[in-house]
Amino acid sequence: MIAASAAGPQPRWQVLWRTAVTDAGALLRELGLAHLAASLPEQDAGFPLRVPPGFVARMRRGDPRDPLLLQVLPQLVEGDVPPGALLDPVGDAAARAAPGVIHKYHGRALLIASGACAVHCRYCFRRHFPYERETAAAGRWQVAVDWLRAHPDIDEVILSGGDPLSLSTGRLAELTDALRGLPQVRRLRIHSRLPVVLPERVDESLCRWLADLPWPVALVLHANHANELDDTVGAACTRLKAANAHLLNQSVLLRGVNATVEALTALSTRLFSVGVLPYYLHQLDPVQGAMHFAVDDAHARALVEALRQRLPGYLVPRLVREEPGAPSKTALGPP
Repeated sequence: MIAASAAGPQPRWQVLWRTAVTDAGALLRELGLAHLAASLPEQDAGFPLRVPPGFVARMRRGDPRDPLLLQVLPQLVEGDVPPGALLDPVGDAAARAAPGVIHKYHGRALLIASGACAVHCRYCFRRHFPYERETAAAGRWQVAVDWLRAHPDIDEVILSGGDPLSLSTGRLAELTDALRGLPQVRRLRIHSRLPVVLPERVDESLCRWLADLPWPVALVLHANHANELDDTVGAACTRLKAANAHLLNQSVLLRGVNATVEALTALSTRLFSVGVLPYYLHQLDPVQGAMHFAVDDAHARALVEALRQRLPGYLVPRLVREEPGAPSKTALGPP
């Protein structure tokens, strides 16, 4: 077990966290795109920009259509509210079981571990989520663990957010130390974008914690484009695999970012080269502020069928949509 560390020098990843770019104009100037600043929405369209410098470094200078830039740059169109755009597109509020605990599917419970993210993705389905009152880590996890103890049918715990790896390793260890006392827990799943956007988070302390856990661990990364996966991310994935984590990836299908067979083929190929299996390709959750990224179902299905013709089956992610109240993700197979 890893105890919470005493106060001392901050880990490098936390120091780097504080260097995130939070000004859209400054981001555009750094990329040689200062002329686009006049088209930025006021107050970042109500969703603050945040992106680590290491992720910015992977963007193409002078390219306003760079697929990484488009994922983080505020757009005027985010102020539109088209029909079907929702504040809670996946029914999190209705599935709330306890503060910071979401229970949608049989045998699994999701803990909102943190409201913090190293990067603010413009398509985030929880961009309107009330993190200030719905975080399981508040009170040192006690409410969440008590709820799990009262529900012995839950054998898989999922850490989500925000980003659970935004917490210190010591805080994460507080939870897993408590979970060791629940005999029904058989698997731990962690959903995180940090190994992709801030690979320095995968440090020695985190890897020791992972390797010491008594359950199989599935770590689901989130990359949408092959250009996100540079050598620093590949090295982080190598460290995670050495710590016994099973690495999967989920992507969101995004118009203008990855909605071509060439982009999706390159993503799956690059993921496998760094030891990660494609898992889900999500249709966009209809969250208010992100509908300009939407791809229609017919095009999505055609893309996946084209992937099947190009790639072995294990490199073809499952095309799915999350529908409020459904007992599982909804697979979108051939029409």
